[in-house]
Amino acid sequence: MAEIVARDIPDGAYVNLGIGQPTLVADYLRPGSGVVLHTENGMLGMGPPATGDEVDPDLTNAGKQPVTERPGAAYFHHADSFAMMRGGHLDVCVMGAFQVSAAGDLANWSTGAPDAIPAVGGAMDLAIGARQVFVMMSLFARDGSSKLVPECTYPLTGRACVSRVYTDVATFAIEPGGVRIVETFGISDEELINKTGIPLVPSPFA
Repeated sequence: MAEIVARDIPDGAYVNLGIGQPTLVADYLRPGSGVVLHTENGMLGMGPPATGDEVDPDLTNAGKQPVTERPGAAYFHHADSFAMMRGGHLDVCVMGAFQVSAAGDLANWSTGAPDAIPAVGGAMDLAIGARQVFVMMSLFARDGSSKLVPECTYPLTGRACVSRVYTDVATFAIEPGGVRIVETFGISDEELINKTGIPLVPSPFA
C-alpha cells in the first residue's frame, strides 16, 4: 500500500504522513521527486526512519519514531506546524481510518465504544486543511465487515474530505459521481460491490 500511495503523490508536494502505516510511504518516495514531508510536532523536510547511528532521540515524527532529516530541513513551534495544517499549505496528508464513507467522510479518532481511548491528534486539522486526504487501511475488519461504508457509524473526524482510499485489496477514488474502483488486487469488482454495500463505479480495466 505504501508504495502505491507514494506513486500517487505529485512531485514537489508538501505532505504529512500520519502515525502507523502512513509513515512507510517515506520509504518509497522517488529520489528527486521533490516531495517535502511535514510532521505536526514541528518539522518540515523529514526523511525516512532513522536506524543505527542515524538515531537522534531529539529528532522524531509525530508517532515518536526516530527519523532522518533532508538537506534544508526546518524546525518550528507546534503552533506554527498546526497553522500550516489548518491554513491549506499541505498538498496531501496520508492517514489511517476506522471507517470511510461513500461521501468521503472520515472516522479515525474513536470507535465510540465506552472503553475506547480517543486519539484525535492533528487528524481533524489535517482532514479540513490538506488539499487531498489519502487513507490507508485494511478494507475489512476482523469480523469481516467493510470499513468502506455507505455512512460512517463512528464519530466523524471530517466530512467529505477523503480523496482516495488505499486498501490491501483495492484502491478507490472518491469523486462527485461516486466511489470509483481504481485498481484491485486479487478480488473482483463484483465482490467489492457485494461486500461493501456501495454501488461502486467499476475499474476501467475490469
